[in-house]
Amino acid sequence: MTYTPPPSFTTRPTLQGTFGMTASTHWLATASAQAVLERGGNAFDAAVAGAFVLHVVEPHLNGPGGDMTGVFATAAEPGRPVVLMGQGPAPAAATREHYLSEGLELVPGAGALAAAVPAAVDAWLVLLRDHGTWELEDVLAFAVGYARDGHPIVGRVGATIAAVADLFTEHWPTSAALWMPEGRPPREGEVIRNEAYARVLGSLVAAAADGGTREERIDAARLEWRTGLVAQAAAEFVRTPHRHSSGLDHAGVITVEDFAGFEAGYEEATTLEFRGHTIAKTGPWGQGPALLQTLAILDGFDDERLDPSTAIGVHTILEAQKLAIADREAYYGDADVPMEYLLSAEYAAERRALITDEASREFRPGTVPGVEPFTPPLRTGYTPPALADGSGFAGVGEPTVSRSGETRGDTCHIDVVDAHGNMVSATPSGGWLQSSPAIPELGFCLGSRLQMTWLEEGGPSTLQAGKRPRTTLTPTLVLKDGRPVVALGSPGGDQQDQWQLLYLLRTIVGGYSPQQAVDAPSLHTTSIPGSFWPRTWEPGGAVVEDRLGEDVIADLERRGHVVTRAGDWSLGRLSSVTKDHATGVLSASANPRGAQGYAAGR
Repeated sequence: MTYTPPPSFTTRPTLQGTFGMTASTHWLATASAQAVLERGGNAFDAAVAGAFVLHVVEPHLNGPGGDMTGVFATAAEPGRPVVLMGQGPAPAAATREHYLSEGLELVPGAGALAAAVPAAVDAWLVLLRDHGTWELEDVLAFAVGYARDGHPIVGRVGATIAAVADLFTEHWPTSAALWMPEGRPPREGEVIRNEAYARVLGSLVAAAADGGTREERIDAARLEWRTGLVAQAAAEFVRTPHRHSSGLDHAGVITVEDFAGFEAGYEEATTLEFRGHTIAKTGPWGQGPALLQTLAILDGFDDERLDPSTAIGVHTILEAQKLAIADREAYYGDADVPMEYLLSAEYAAERRALITDEASREFRPGTVPGVEPFTPPLRTGYTPPALADGSGFAGVGEPTVSRSGETRGDTCHIDVVDAHGNMVSATPSGGWLQSSPAIPELGFCLGSRLQMTWLEEGGPSTLQAGKRPRTTLTPTLVLKDGRPVVALGSPGGDQQDQWQLLYLLRTIVGGYSPQQAVDAPSLHTTSIPGSFWPRTWEPGGAVVEDRLGEDVIADLERRGHVVTRAGDWSLGRLSSVTKDHATGVLSASANPRGAQGYAAGR
């Protein structure tokens, strides 16, 4: 059997050039980042400019009150992938004892009790300070302009606001005032403004206006963020109890001291060698190493079983993902995680041997010597006691992919490469407009990443003050012969790495071009405990695009997979940039699904 060849048609070309390439989940962010490259900025200047634009133009998918992770390599040290750590910890008063005393069984999916310390803005400023070249005012000018003067919104923003309109009007009046100023959700194409956020960005620029070196000026802006208007307004606002996804009203616990005590930074990447490539991910405080574990399991199979377009390939991939993600639940967190053992060839062989011709419906973490695996609650459905009447709550969790495959939103992504060889992949998220009530002085709300922690004792991702929640944000950098060749990522919560895996297999093993890999039929497993409230799972569940084909889908069902068809073009939000070091050619690809992601370059 040979690897399935790519279709001759792609929705757009794989862009190629030698100057610089940008790809993101919104064309305005892509265009802004590319404009920075055109004006002499490097990949890091461009990525930061694009990221702040994403806060403005995709407020239902990310915000300044959220988080981000990135992985990058510089032209000066091309063989060293570095993680940009922009995941804030739980506030000092965010203890499981307090949450249990509030009558909670789960950390809510919406409301200020779910808020970790906002980290995205500080992380972007750290990257700009250390690896960019531009002044802060110039980098933020794009986002300030869109926030102050307005931009035409995409339809999904209005649709998201419509979904939570009752919540806003009945319980979160500040959100209604910000996002429904005329008493209704905005319509697609309407020009909307966020003058409060423009003023926040202006306060950062003002803080960076005076001082010594460029680095010191940016640090002054970081200090303003952590101790000034943002910290003070947020801490004061959340003291007032408000409705959470629990169906109850709670006050938040974040304080000015929590803001002031956090600083973003850098970490060494976790890596795995796969078919002549080095795949670089975050540490196990993110889900990234689960992709590496999946690749380690799959590496022992013949190429025909790594083909996501065949029944045997899809089955093998789904089963490997279940095993790796079970280990994510059992062992990952902001803790001492035995990654060297979990990524070893010997352990991968043990896990590989569990894959049979039939779909597993079990939760099967592996055995690590000397470490007790954590077994999370395995719920197939959950209704909070306060919502026992069956009433819904629209602002819950991360609105990613429903069981029908409808995409209700997810998160954001941006990739940039410049002619020097600097390359960055970054996934900003959290602080969605539906996360918690909008803070009037700021024009945004806090995030809800703490929903990824458990209130059960003894787990590596149990809620603990000062510890980072195990984030789903998981950008990817690929190196070959000691140099970065691909920056890749996708929104999508628990699906992020599952969709990226398909891209890696199709390009590295199958020889697809970047755009061919992005366009190809996608799929993922739901036979895993979800990271988002209400944290349920579907034993044996698999979601596939119909383009996978009737024969393949029927074969999966015969093997015992509980298949949900998602339509032809609904799964995946991938983008990538690449560099061929032999020729100097740069390329970029972007996702056509949702008609929002774009790449640009020359």
